[in-house]
Amino acid sequence: MEAIGEQSLTVFSAERVLAGPDLAALVRDYSGLLYRVALSVVRNSAEAEDIVQDVFLRVLEREAELVRIAEIRPWLVRITWNLAIDRRRKVRPDQMEDLFLAELASREAPTDRLFEDAQRMRQVLHAIERLPKYERQALLLSAMQELSNAEIAAVMGKSESGVRSLIFRARARLRERLPD
Repeated sequence: MEAIGEQSLTVFSAERVLAGPDLAALVRDYSGLLYRVALSVVRNSAEAEDIVQDVFLRVLEREAELVRIAEIRPWLVRITWNLAIDRRRKVRPDQMEDLFLAELASREAPTDRLFEDAQRMRQVLHAIERLPKYERQALLLSAMQELSNAEIAAVMGKSESGVRSLIFRARARLRERLPD
């Protein structure tokens, strides 16, 4: 009986290897990054959480394809990014902005400072929103500091040098548009 049990365990393990990455491991390793990607676009924590859940539902739907994906991290980020952009189109940015700013504000700061910080963050967010589309996308993806330029290039379908150029131009525009 023990030999049969060992054989079935071996077959199960071989099937798991052929099935691709473990979903629980993907959730553990990437959910934080995917949440930050979604939050940078939708600016609402509940929406960002929903998007991350939707990403992993898509992973389940495409489980058979996972073994053919060479770079899983940029693939997951691209799905997250696209879902977040789709969700953002359905809701006006200013509807989410106040909640997002409240989440960013320090709870220990005095009320007058909280107001000033919220105003400053609002200025920065509006300046980012006015950037050209690809500059804004590259800047937001690079701001997470977890994605390399190569990964950002894979997500955006651009070259690494193109991504570096987009980030440079976006930062230069923000320096021009934002006082001090």
